[in-house]
Amino acid sequence: MIRRATVLFLAALLPLLAGAGQAQAAGYRYWSFWERDGSAWTYATVGPSLSRPADGDVQGFRFSVSEDSGDAAKPRGAAGFDTICAKTPAKDGTKRVALVIDFGTPADAPSGEKPPAGRTACAQVTEDATTAEALASVAEPLRYDSNALLCAIAGYPAKGCGEQVATDGKDSSPAETAETAGSAGSAETAEDDGGSGPSVGLIAGAAVVVVLGAAAVWQVRRRA
Repeated sequence: MIRRATVLFLAALLPLLAGAGQAQAAGYRYWSFWERDGSAWTYATVGPSLSRPADGDVQGFRFSVSEDSGDAAKPRGAAGFDTICAKTPAKDGTKRVALVIDFGTPADAPSGEKPPAGRTACAQVTEDATTAEALASVAEPLRYDSNALLCAIAGYPAKGCGEQVATDGKDSSPAETAETAGSAGSAETAEDDGGSGPSVGLIAGAAVVVVLGAAAVWQVRRRA
C-alpha cells in the first residue's frame, strides 16, 4: 500500500519536473513578418513566400526574441507608402511594395553580433511577385533554412535560425524551434553552448518532489 501510494504521488508530480526544465526558455530569436493596415501593424497570417501584396501595400519585418505572435515585437517607424515610395514612380506591368526592415535591438542580437540600423525600401516588382521576391530585390543576401523559412535579411544574423533563447539571454538546446512552436522561425537548432549540467530549475523541482514524496510516505505510514 505504501509503495503504491508513493508511486502514484510521484507520477502526479512529474509535470512539475517538466515545467522546471522548460522554465529556462523565454522564447525564440527570429524574423517576424507584418502587414500594415492604416497606421497599425498586423502579424501576417501567411509567410512571405506565400503572400502576394498589391501595389501600394506596406509590409514589415522585425528581428526579435518572442514566445509567439502574441508577444512579438512590431517593426518600428511610422513611414507610410507615400513616403517610402516617393521616389519610385509607377510603371506598367509592375507594382510597388513599401518594406520596413527592423533589425531589432542589441538585447535581441545573437552573441557577437550587432544589429544594423533599420531601413525602408520601395520594391518595384512584377505584378504577381510575392513578398519574398520583393524583399530579395532590395535586401539581399537573404538566408533560408532547409524548410524555406526566412533566417536572415541583408545577411543578418550571420548564423542561427529560430533558436530557442533562455531567460539569461543565452541560446539553449531546444527540444522545439520557432517553427514547431507556431512562430515564423526555423527548424535549425541552436549551437551547443558547452553547458552539460542540469538547470537550477530542474534541480529545484527534483528536490521538491523528493521532499513531498517523503512526506507522502510518512503520512501513509502514520495512517497505517
